[in-house]
Amino acid sequence: MEIVPSTVLALIAIAGLLIKGPYRGLWIFFAVTPLGAAAAFNLPALGGATILISDLAAVTMLGLVLVHRGGPGMVAGTLRFGEPGFWLMLLVVYAIFSVLFLPRLFAGETSVFSLARVNNETGIVEVPLRATTGNITQLFRLMLGVAAYLALATVFRMRPDARTVVHAVAVATGVNAALGLLDLLSYEIGVPEVLELIRTANYAILYDVRMIGIKRMIGGFPEASSFGFYTLGLFGFWLQYWIGTPRSRLAIAMLSVTTVALLHSTSSSAYVALVAFAGVLGVVALAANLRHRLPRRGTIIAVGAGMTVLVTVFALFLAYETVPSVALFFDRALFDKLGGASGVERMSWNAQAWQNFLDTMGLGAGLGSVRGSSWLVATLASLGVLGTLFYLLFIGTVMGGVSGRRGTDQRSVVIRSLRAACLALVISATLAGATPDLGVTFFAFAGLAAGLARGAILKRRAEQAEHSVAAGSGDNVKPSHAL
Repeated sequence: MEIVPSTVLALIAIAGLLIKGPYRGLWIFFAVTPLGAAAAFNLPALGGATILISDLAAVTMLGLVLVHRGGPGMVAGTLRFGEPGFWLMLLVVYAIFSVLFLPRLFAGETSVFSLARVNNETGIVEVPLRATTGNITQLFRLMLGVAAYLALATVFRMRPDARTVVHAVAVATGVNAALGLLDLLSYEIGVPEVLELIRTANYAILYDVRMIGIKRMIGGFPEASSFGFYTLGLFGFWLQYWIGTPRSRLAIAMLSVTTVALLHSTSSSAYVALVAFAGVLGVVALAANLRHRLPRRGTIIAVGAGMTVLVTVFALFLAYETVPSVALFFDRALFDKLGGASGVERMSWNAQAWQNFLDTMGLGAGLGSVRGSSWLVATLASLGVLGTLFYLLFIGTVMGGVSGRRGTDQRSVVIRSLRAACLALVISATLAGATPDLGVTFFAFAGLAAGLARGAILKRRAEQAEHSVAAGSGDNVKPSHAL
């Protein structure tokens, strides 16, 4: 195990969680999620694998829940049939099976694109399928996300307080924006080493990349696309939160900050995902209100958003046709991507991943065996039809719960906002994700959404039971106040 400078930050975060607990310490957990290049420690024995501060925080959160009195039983409740956790449990079981058996069962039967170290440099190479340390590390990374989900879904099922969630996401947004600004300033004044304290992971740190003279913002992440991916999740949350609470100054401020950061990342995948997310969110909102008369405020927002999009698209088209620097920017960021060497290479990853899916007869090559350029394709190639089905059922049950769909109270608004964040991250990963893992932040958003939704149902049942005439007809579920 290799100790690095950011190990100190990890110890501080863990100490804070131990003192505050998983409920009151939620903001501490979210504060470290923007530190996407900050290692708690590195593992040279496992091919230089990195354990991020957020990874260690997720494990700590679950550990605190499990050691609490009745904790294992509460976690088991998160895995009950019909809940998202049940499908997640089946996904984990199949992922473990895939790691242990599938790379050996289909060894040499197909070729895969995988991370490999050649001449002391890490790169993507095509190799015959075989069991590697990548299978273990990818399973471990998935389990870190599962830990975050189980901890947060359990805690907020027992204590469904939406205000704590909003506060935590606001802290994460502030830290992410501050790191993005510091990244730009430190580079412009010639002292990028200021951020070396939080750039300790065994990743290539692309801090000095420019696009048509604009410094690509990476904040606390190793490169612009991962920064854009994370920021898009925050954007999805605050956009939906602003729609639900349009007079909230916090929502307006946070949405403005994430929008600026997202645009300054100059990540083509984030830009395309942003447009796709806005379109899907609009269609979902329209479908949800087909049977209900839109309120005046909703109508104004919908019409205003539509007009803004049209005007923006027209203005960008004019700028693209008339301003050379704007045309160069969009060509490099979007239009030339697929035709360039990088785009061709990524499409070849997807083509080979699909071939891996066919060569393994739909069972998958094993988690960690395949690298693609789309989360869905990579999941099919790695986990096959069954694993992908479990994954989609998990996401669908997180996104499709009835609680919070049309309510106007804060809890309902926050549930919808968390689901919007998950939707944004899934769309982005589907467009450019390399592996089946959606990341700790996605699972944290999903856990909070599932926990708040289920907690709202249980709380409503408890309130109804309290007003019941029959003294013995109460709900046996009692919220925990010690987590």
